[in-house]
Amino acid sequence: MALPQQFIIDEEAAGERLDSALVLLGAFASRSAAAKAATAGLVLVNGRPALKSQVLRAGDKVEILAEETPDAAPVFDIPLDIRYEDDDLLVLSKQIGLVCHPDDNHEANTLVSALIAHCGIDHLCNLQGEDDRPGIVHRLDKNTSGLMLAAKTNEAGTLLMEALRDHRVDRRYLALVHGNFTVDSGFINAPIARSAADRKKMAIRDVPGAREASTSFKVLARMGHPSGDFRYTLIECRLHTGRTHQIRVHLEFTGHPLVGETHYAKNAPKDPAAQLGLERQFLHSYYLNLEHPIAGTELTFFDNLPSDLARALSLTDPDTVSLTAYGQEVYDALKDAPHPSIEGEL
Repeated sequence: MALPQQFIIDEEAAGERLDSALVLLGAFASRSAAAKAATAGLVLVNGRPALKSQVLRAGDKVEILAEETPDAAPVFDIPLDIRYEDDDLLVLSKQIGLVCHPDDNHEANTLVSALIAHCGIDHLCNLQGEDDRPGIVHRLDKNTSGLMLAAKTNEAGTLLMEALRDHRVDRRYLALVHGNFTVDSGFINAPIARSAADRKKMAIRDVPGAREASTSFKVLARMGHPSGDFRYTLIECRLHTGRTHQIRVHLEFTGHPLVGETHYAKNAPKDPAAQLGLERQFLHSYYLNLEHPIAGTELTFFDNLPSDLARALSLTDPDTVSLTAYGQEVYDALKDAPHPSIEGEL
């Protein structure tokens, strides 16, 4: 093994994440390579193993214990529920419990790992980071299920990300919320930034660096709990921007958090019965419509509710269900739509 490389962090690199700083220092060619070295315990900061996300300070001593890039994280052949695939892209129904790409808490068993096993890393776009996010053009939260896109070529990936940014991909979600929405439709436009109180959460904040976020919704049905103590509204949410936890944050902001929600549940009832047996938020990506980035053809997909969400609806009082006209349209459209073939926590 080569002698350790050693660096003292100067003012230019101070304030950077460890993986970014290692690229600035010329120790690694990419953030993903630096991150792998840190994950493998081969990077020390002030004599201690450091996370790739650690923010460095001027004067910190960084040691790299090996010049060799550690082996890539294992590729796990995780089953995928693929609804469409060609040479440019694929559409899949993501199961709950599946994280989209590696992070500090999930290095393997991710959607990226499954895509590599299915397509091969040389047959996935690499625009989001050489080998830590191949194929990824947008994301769903770990415990949000349903339809999402992946790109197999850089050309398709570029065009898909442009279409997402320009709101030319129609993404719609089914969401069951606490309480009764008194209007049948609405538009939520509120900026989102990292929470000042909890850095693991997002929040509505009007501060520098907050990003514009907008979500529209339509009511599908209103219903109650058999006990008579709780009310619910089933809505369709449509994304017009793609911020982290956007729908979850926006719905909490309205005073109607998602049923089953744990992180954004300020106004949720404390009675466990109100959660309808759910152990994750009731949020499912059920509809995708887009123009194929290469062929130019229209692609439309529906994805029915997975069993845990369907069961939650069945636990409401059927005598209290009031379906809107638009809700009837969605119900009819989903009658023949496939249910997810892969369900449950990994």
